[in-house]
Amino acid sequence: MASVGERLSRARVQAFVGRERELERFGEALAGDPRSPFAFFVCGPGGIGKSTLLRRLADHARTAGRRLVEFDGRFVGRDPADFEQAAGPFLDVPGTVLLVDSFEHCQWLESWLRHRFLPRAADDALVVLAGRHPPRPQWTSDPAWSGLLHVTELEPFTEEQADGLLASARIRPELRDRVLRFAGGNPLALSLAAAAGSKGCGREEIWTPSADVLRTLLSGLIGEVPTAAHRRALEVAAQTHSTSEELLAAVLPEEDVHPLFAWLRDLPFMESTDRGLHPHDAARETLVADLRWRAPNAFETMRRRLADEYLRILREAPEERVWTVTDDLFHLFREGKVLSRLRTWAREDEVHDSPLHPDDLDTVLAMAEETEGADSAALVRYWARRQPQAFSVYRLVSTGRTVAFTARLVLPAPPDPEVLETDPVVAAAWRHTESTAPVSPGEHIGISRFSVYPERYQVPSRVTDLSSSRAQAEAARARGRAYGFAVYRDAETWAERVKGTLDDTGKRPRVGEHTYGLFSVDWRRTPVEAWLWNFVSTTGDAPVTPGPSPLSRTAFDQAVREALTHWRDPSAFGVCALLRSRLVADSAEPVTELRALLRQAVDELACDPRGVRARDALTAGNFSGAPTQEAAARRLGLPYGTYRRHVRQGLDLLCDALWQRELYGQQR
Repeated sequence: MASVGERLSRARVQAFVGRERELERFGEALAGDPRSPFAFFVCGPGGIGKSTLLRRLADHARTAGRRLVEFDGRFVGRDPADFEQAAGPFLDVPGTVLLVDSFEHCQWLESWLRHRFLPRAADDALVVLAGRHPPRPQWTSDPAWSGLLHVTELEPFTEEQADGLLASARIRPELRDRVLRFAGGNPLALSLAAAAGSKGCGREEIWTPSADVLRTLLSGLIGEVPTAAHRRALEVAAQTHSTSEELLAAVLPEEDVHPLFAWLRDLPFMESTDRGLHPHDAARETLVADLRWRAPNAFETMRRRLADEYLRILREAPEERVWTVTDDLFHLFREGKVLSRLRTWAREDEVHDSPLHPDDLDTVLAMAEETEGADSAALVRYWARRQPQAFSVYRLVSTGRTVAFTARLVLPAPPDPEVLETDPVVAAAWRHTESTAPVSPGEHIGISRFSVYPERYQVPSRVTDLSSSRAQAEAARARGRAYGFAVYRDAETWAERVKGTLDDTGKRPRVGEHTYGLFSVDWRRTPVEAWLWNFVSTTGDAPVTPGPSPLSRTAFDQAVREALTHWRDPSAFGVCALLRSRLVADSAEPVTELRALLRQAVDELACDPRGVRARDALTAGNFSGAPTQEAAARRLGLPYGTYRRHVRQGLDLLCDALWQRELYGQQR
């Protein structure tokens, strides 16, 4: 009968996926190949599979009859003599294999190992060090070590390997895509997700990570987080497509972000690119899922801060940066129920867009006639002559073949009679404005008039993703845009898809043999910021239409902090930026009303159990007369660090509550 150890070894063999090259190199060393290295250094981010690989190497060493000495770096003492004593067989017994896991926790031993310990190894001994950080350059720059050391940086599993792991764990095929999206090829995340997904899933159930899985993933992938400020920086990096130091400063204005950004950059699961930092997929998804579960209000607040900053950048960015910022903005909302109905995030038909060139016109007209008929093709020709700059042509990246085109028209008021006589769809749009809220001279409307992709006609695709991004970017940057319109032939299907973002006008103009649905948004009633909150929402419910704010969200939060800072200075408070907000726009005595409103809003924080201590900290620090923040902390009997944490939480809650009032008024 097999022993427990043998059964465990067999189970590891059956569950092990990938890493064939690493096993092969180690096997050659075990076999005594003189060309094989003596030392193996395995590195990579948390959860990438270092410990699993080490256990597999240990099994190989045992099978080869080797003596094993195993360490966990988290429990190595500070004295090298203790390490040497515990690793005695490595120095005395030929063929001993030394394995050190979690080496990042004792990497201070690195120089000592290289110079003092490893050169005294017994004959045919081998050593494997595994940690999150790569070896220091002195290893690889030393000619004496160049033939003795083999460094392996573990990569995430390929999609095929990940799918194989889930299949071996008997995860049903209909659940695998969800698990794969969550785990992103990270072996630890895949293993834990597989364990969670194989238990208690009904036939129609969708896999989601449990709190226990999240806690384990956070511990394994991220380790210790020094302070609350570091955790907030992590939460920013988890939600953004990429994080620069400037972006971090904009969304965490109360923090000194330079050391926070440096800390993020040094994390082993963080990648650096020319656009900033981004975490590995498993770390990103774990942080996002944990924050959404642990603090849903903070999750929404962070996304709103980021959205405000992206909109500010979008409006000020040069033309060449517009689409990069737009991609970042919509990446933030990728999991919203509304956006998931409209976008695919697909890359299997990757395309790029370019302006319409005269040589493209025949292809574009043929596409229009194929999908919408000759009458529609005639209108495409009309608009291509009148507004060629409104057209975008889409080509496959792989072959350069033209596959689609769109047209986003800009039409000033008053409308040109010729246009109304020529295009029934544009005429219907103008009639809608006249019957609801007429467009004034100096204003204009925008219409996404054509969206033609014959192979995937008017269904969500990469073309519709890019086209909608351009339309929304233009709406954010345009001055004087009164309305935006979108045109879809399958009106009933698209009415459901755009629900909560565009209104169905009820107009069904006819062109040739086809009728089209016309959908709109009045940008004068619904600011772009408020419109985007529909994408932030995870419910997909239709929004309450807010009023516009003269301040961006970032500027508004800064204004709240400024008002509290100047509370006891009447002259400074009397000119604070918050007086320009809608909170007191209609007041005969705005300074007095703003003071009362701030006191009331701080008091109301205590209506939520999470806000009681935050209310006390803000009251002590701003309203009680304490001469300093340290004195306010003493008055509450709190350590200064704890007091500051309550203040930061209180400011986040207060700014969020006041912003809701700013947009939606007292009823909200």
